[in-house]
Amino acid sequence: MDLGERIWTAALVVIGDEILSGRTQDKNVAQVAAWLNVQGIRLAEVRVVADDTAAIVEAVNTLRARNDYLFTTGGIGPTHDDITVDAIAAALEVGVEHHPDAMATLERYYATRGGITEARSRMARVPAGASLIVNKVSGAPGIRWGNIFIMAGVPHITAGMLDALTGTLEGGRPVVSKSVGGWVAESEVADLLRGTEKAHEGVAIGSYPFFREGRVGANFVVRSPDEASVDHCIADLTAQLEAAGYSIVAGGI
Repeated sequence: MDLGERIWTAALVVIGDEILSGRTQDKNVAQVAAWLNVQGIRLAEVRVVADDTAAIVEAVNTLRARNDYLFTTGGIGPTHDDITVDAIAAALEVGVEHHPDAMATLERYYATRGGITEARSRMARVPAGASLIVNKVSGAPGIRWGNIFIMAGVPHITAGMLDALTGTLEGGRPVVSKSVGGWVAESEVADLLRGTEKAHEGVAIGSYPFFREGRVGANFVVRSPDEASVDHCIADLTAQLEAAGYSIVAGGI
């Protein structure tokens, strides 16, 4: 493994008062993270912000500056409180325009659903200079502006937009992860975990304790872009844990 290998990163801004209030539980962080991993891109940070222009502007400009890519979810629907497009345009210091291809897509989609309305046409508004992300689920497209990807907040629609982007972003090698687990207290093997990770360059070991069936246990996840390194580390970790007297389950408990 080349330890000097370029690491590509992305940030995610989850936008919506409903997320912060607890009325809606976010599901996009997990699916965006998993999708990025397959593209060889690491989700480095996530921020949840309200439907507030200043908050969105600050988050967008801060996070896009220190990551290769920025994704946003939420706030691109047809209602007055969907302000993401306007806020991101303000962050980019560009105007807002109706994208002709988005308008054509919406007109086709709503032709048998009551026709295009002023509210529905809001979903064709983009920061000036943007291109579109295909949405085969609900018609209204996502938006790409440079290294920023503006997507819906509804998880299954977001999933469709991610699918349309698959293979189009430059990234590194996907991270490989494999797990083992056992009925072991994390604190009892902390030094063993630390030593094993140190002995395997380019590999990270995550420890995830749990309490189940009246007992404590932990799963250990080994990650690296290099599958052979993961396999070697998993084998070493398993051998050491078993030598210490623990019964270890491949794949985790």
